[in-house]
Amino acid sequence: MLKTASLIGLLVAATMGTTASAQDFKLSSTSIAEGAQLGSTFVFKGFGCDGGNLSPQLSWSGAPEGTKSFAITAYDPDAPTGSGWWHWNAVNIPSSVNSLELGASGSGKMPAGTVEITNDYGVTGFGGACPPPGQVHRYVFTVHALATERLELPKNPSNALAGFMIGVNTIQSARITAVFNR
Repeated sequence: MLKTASLIGLLVAATMGTTASAQDFKLSSTSIAEGAQLGSTFVFKGFGCDGGNLSPQLSWSGAPEGTKSFAITAYDPDAPTGSGWWHWNAVNIPSSVNSLELGASGSGKMPAGTVEITNDYGVTGFGGACPPPGQVHRYVFTVHALATERLELPKNPSNALAGFMIGVNTIQSARITAVFNR
């Protein structure tokens, strides 16, 4: 009984510590905003859409202790696929980095060592919003603070595998959810 009570106490303390720290880890952007409509700069060029297909500027602060690298994801949970749509998976971003400039993906301006995964459009790097006409979709941009310096992924991993590896190595995450419709 004493062991169980001690274990519960440790779990509660750990949860409280995580909650307090999670408030310090923040994602911000000069390009996108929570709940706001994405501009055409961040819309895919193809699949019936004609946007700029640039990745947004992102900055983060308050990384938790133990962060050894970061990952960035952009995901549409509303895509009519049964599994959502991965617009961007970038992993192995060095822990010394705390921002990405506008259009960094695909421009050679990603931090050294970063690996960008092929998105669900079949293109490596960022792929902008392009929901079916008449639908409003959410686009969840997330920075993940990881407990490992490098995610060991096979060549051309699926987004599900990349998402799994990011998930099991995440200490904390911060996000901005924007929307888009056409």
